Amino acid sequence: MTSFDPTLPFSVPDETLDLLFREARSVNTFSDEPVKIDQVREVFELVKYGPTMMNIQPMRLLLVEQGAGRDRLLPLMAEGNRAKTASAPVVAVVAADVDFHTSMAAHFPHNPTAGDMFAGDATSRADIARYNTALQTGYFIVGIRAAGLHAGPMGGFDAAGIDAEFFPGTSWRTQLVINIGHPGETPWFDRLPRISADDAVMTA
Repeated sequence: MTSFDPTLPFSVPDETLDLLFREARSVNTFSDEPVKIDQVREVFELVKYGPTMMNIQPMRLLLVEQGAGRDRLLPLMAEGNRAKTASAPVVAVVAADVDFHTSMAAHFPHNPTAGDMFAGDATSRADIARYNTALQTGYFIVGIRAAGLHAGPMGGFDAAGIDAEFFPGTSWRTQLVINIGHPGETPWFDRLPRISADDAVMTA
């Protein structure tokens, strides 16, 4: 097999590929430049068009600004992540709606009873919600970059604690926390190596 040829044409400008992928980094420190909640909402309005299984769209977002909500969130973050989360202009708590099936009549209208097949198996439904939320989270991170913002996704947090603090009595389950803003001082580490197509891609 041959190595990937970066000269092959894409349907968007090279600068866009740099913005979304090649030059994009997970940010660790943030400047004081504000981020508007409406801007993040517009990102969601774009990335909601990414595909999910049977159009179930289980990703839910809690957007936490500086203030009382952030003060509630910080103790539930891993100690090594608190400073990043404290300094970000906006923090998105990504959750999966494990009762996605209840809205399938609206989202899958050509088969309005499709949700019934998921109603009796909460374990399988939660797995499906998590997997499809992970798909949507990838779209969301790329959408943040497309908006000229930077994302710092993190997995170190007390998910059950966040659910209890912010989502009691709901079917939302915390999956990921993403800090959103503009880079501050020394915002990222050196880029780590990426696997090549030679090692990751097979042809049948």
